[in-house]
Amino acid sequence: MNNFIYENRTKVYFGQGCVKEFLSSLTRDNRNILLACGINSAKRNGIYDEILNILMEAGKNVVDFSGIMPNPTYRKVLEGIHLAKKHEIDLILGIGGGSVMDCAKAVSLGARCSGAPWENFWERKGIVDFTPIPVGVIPTTAGTGSECNGAAVITNEKTKVKIGYDYAKCNPAFALMDPVYTYSVPEKQMTSGAFDSLSHIMETYFSEPDEQNVSDEIGEALMRSVIRNTLQAVKNPKDYTARSNLMWLSTLSENRLIKLGKRGDFGCHLIEHQLGAYTDCNHGQGMAVLQPVYYRHIYKDGLRKFARFATNVWNIPAEGQSEEELAQEGIQKLADFIREIGLPATLRELGVREKNILKKIAISSHYSMGGYRKLNSEEILEILTECF
Repeated sequence: MNNFIYENRTKVYFGQGCVKEFLSSLTRDNRNILLACGINSAKRNGIYDEILNILMEAGKNVVDFSGIMPNPTYRKVLEGIHLAKKHEIDLILGIGGGSVMDCAKAVSLGARCSGAPWENFWERKGIVDFTPIPVGVIPTTAGTGSECNGAAVITNEKTKVKIGYDYAKCNPAFALMDPVYTYSVPEKQMTSGAFDSLSHIMETYFSEPDEQNVSDEIGEALMRSVIRNTLQAVKNPKDYTARSNLMWLSTLSENRLIKLGKRGDFGCHLIEHQLGAYTDCNHGQGMAVLQPVYYRHIYKDGLRKFARFATNVWNIPAEGQSEEELAQEGIQKLADFIREIGLPATLRELGVREKNILKKIAISSHYSMGGYRKLNSEEILEILTECF
């Protein structure tokens, strides 16, 4: 394995009823709380009111920061920074999915930094030599893994750039994870979140080193579990075992654990980020469209790993097949799984109608240093065109 330093300071409280049991004690030393949530789901399903009542009964000054959209914008981050400074916020509590959690972390960083947040921490990776406002999170979806890392993916709507960096000091201080809260999301959002978890694991797995290592072996077990539990949750959306497993799988996919000693190939994620910047599409669904096509372009450069993926994750018998045949069949199994759980397989199904934007997306896409092969904008355009 490659050398690494591991850090994760988020304390997780997991299980049914954990919010009611622990939220008051976790916020005991905080007076002014910025309550961040999405456009309307947390308020509509009663989760927001339940949490607000706990805080109000504890005598907190609660400031509402709602309306955080999917693919949160830099403009929305600046709005949160203004509220945090105006009300002298000492804790930001994010209730929702990855977009809400990312936005909460971005506000925590931007409210304490000097200079322009975007230019110093998103346009390029900055140095966090100060203490951001503490963040707590209460996830209501499973998929992004944002609850146990310091990443905040933000879209600059003016420049059409969507990007994020993982700053350890932005890790939430605590995450209250009640799987029952995820019951409120529609099935397609549940499956797209589950696929986002799978894509995080695959993008770590399909990178060097390729010799035997613990991270790859953990990754294979996690991928098999995501596949199995997603299929169970599709059959019965209120299967607590499946939903609790998917919630924890989301965390394990992005809490840095399986990245230890790995280079990581997040090239497909970076292409999807730009797809989202131009179309505002659902992230997990965008990954579902792109990933099989992306892998068909690069599998020969990591042939042995793709063959291993076929046998160890999809249980495809290796006997009588070449590595190339196994690799191709494994990628096809991935594409079949995407169809089976009802996710889109083309950009048109995703709602993209304008083919002329594909070149802009390709040109603006970043490349991943850890990939088996560096793609240029021409090949990225080929991938997008094949997906259309």
